[in-house]
Amino acid sequence: MFVSDSTGSSRRPRICSRDDASILHADLDSFYASVEQRDHPRLRGQPVLVGGGVVLAASYEAKARGVRTPMNLGQALRLCPEAIVVPPRMSAYAEASKAVFAVFADTTPIVEGISIDEAFLDVGGLRRIRGEPRAIAETLRAQVRAQVGLPISVGIARTKFLAKVASAVAKPDGLRLVEPDRELDFLHPLPVERLWGVGKVTAATLHENGITRVGQLAELGEPYLRALLGPAAARHLFALSMARDPRRVETGVRRRSIGAQRALGRHHRDPAELAAFVDGLTDRLGRRLRAANRVCRTVILRLRFDDFTRATRSHTLIEATDANTEIRHAARLLLDTAGPIIAERGITLIGLSLTNLENADAVQLTLPLEPRADNTLDATLDDLRRRFGSAAVTRAALLKSGEGLSVPLLPD
Repeated sequence: MFVSDSTGSSRRPRICSRDDASILHADLDSFYASVEQRDHPRLRGQPVLVGGGVVLAASYEAKARGVRTPMNLGQALRLCPEAIVVPPRMSAYAEASKAVFAVFADTTPIVEGISIDEAFLDVGGLRRIRGEPRAIAETLRAQVRAQVGLPISVGIARTKFLAKVASAVAKPDGLRLVEPDRELDFLHPLPVERLWGVGKVTAATLHENGITRVGQLAELGEPYLRALLGPAAARHLFALSMARDPRRVETGVRRRSIGAQRALGRHHRDPAELAAFVDGLTDRLGRRLRAANRVCRTVILRLRFDDFTRATRSHTLIEATDANTEIRHAARLLLDTAGPIIAERGITLIGLSLTNLENADAVQLTLPLEPRADNTLDATLDDLRRRFGSAAVTRAALLKSGEGLSVPLLPD
């Protein structure tokens, strides 16, 4: 559909929102903690914390006491002393996620996974065979409860943004339908933090100017917001405040980046130990790259300091690669550069991300024109870990501390 201005000249095509509320956002409630409560009856109805040094997940009984993720475990226990702490079982969460996504796939072929515990579903074309979107959502919730044993909240709306907000409002274990003629009535009373793109910094700027609700932001208009936040953020947030979001539910979308991180606690870490952690993260991410048949161009080091401020450092490679040695070299350079600020401010978390991903088969070959070797050390180690588990082979520097937790992910 083309939209023309008053002079009759055509502008670029714009996708309009659908007429009916038929996009579902399904989100498992406190996923890790819910799996633990499902599998261990003694935990049901109790405040449960999943994690070690930091809280990876908290049951709603613990959240009611102010516990949030990712909170330091000591702080969480001060807020909720009676909480039961359980170690994470990533394999159990991965299996539960697969079972839930099987229910999604049985509901509609148009499923866009966001993470292992949430997805968008388009049910707009299913009325004749499955009924109205609300009935479909109720059936989905009942099937997840019956087949997987987990609570799930679902939001229904015309747009992905509103569906996600609706599922958050419906938590825990609820369903919320936003009718097309009630969208602004639903959205405008909510705090501005509900808008995608409003983090701590943007929220602080808005609050300083007396903007705390979505409706206030909408009333001020894009020109005012442009002076406050810049043109891109103003355009984005004003559109959301008016419930405009033309994005479709898409299937088969590949990741734009992959990452892994390791919480370190508030202990002193010497440079050699930090370097070993970076090497371990490199091994983990390189394995994921090769399993997905992809290569990366940019390596990003992410740091969280003792005062909970954050910083990033990035390095773009000359050629895209999936080789651990090249990724490791770039990551070590970034770590060395950040060494002085780490020594000054302490460090509680270190992470690594790989971006500018490309399909390995589409990369321009360099001279001599030969296919990528499949008998490399990286490939051999990948095969060993695939056959005998990720801990079958590890770096000597990580023998005492281990490789850290590997969070289950959706297939790429």
